[in-house]
Amino acid sequence: MSTATEDDVVLLDDQHAPIGRMPRSAVHDGATPLHLAFSCYLFDEENRLLLTRRALGKRTWPGVWTNSCCGHPRPGESLEDAVRRRCDEELGVQLDDLRPLLPDFAYRVQDPGGIWENEFCPVFGAKVHPAGQVRPYAEEVMDFAWTDWGDVVRSVQATPFVFSPWAVLQVSGLIPVVGSG
Repeated sequence: MSTATEDDVVLLDDQHAPIGRMPRSAVHDGATPLHLAFSCYLFDEENRLLLTRRALGKRTWPGVWTNSCCGHPRPGESLEDAVRRRCDEELGVQLDDLRPLLPDFAYRVQDPGGIWENEFCPVFGAKVHPAGQVRPYAEEVMDFAWTDWGDVVRSVQATPFVFSPWAVLQVSGLIPVVGSG
């Protein structure tokens, strides 16, 4: 059972210090305040990346391909705990070797519908074993694919419009960390 606190996101000042909270359902609009989020890139034992396609019912960027999992930590919840929770809720997976990849990533972009994303969004990587155990939650994820990292990099560079804007920015930033494939 959800409580109001479980659906709150952490609001941040310009130095990324917490300054309050707001219901997740109210935070994304035409004047979205800076808030805390995360992105996670999941790799299998063959070092393939789990790409997910956002469900058509999502408020922002429905139907686009993106990184493995995104979300918002609850007030008082560590980023690592939030990543583990959301990967379990959205994909039904347990993580190994969770580590920060881009700890200072932030972005601000506008959805075609006028909704702004304005997030301080540290990026994590983790391993999933075994890859065949992914069980996506249909309200969040409409499709998924295990993909060679090099193919992801080339696809993002060739057709960025197919991917979420944060994934395009993150993949570019991850090349020095993960490689170009």
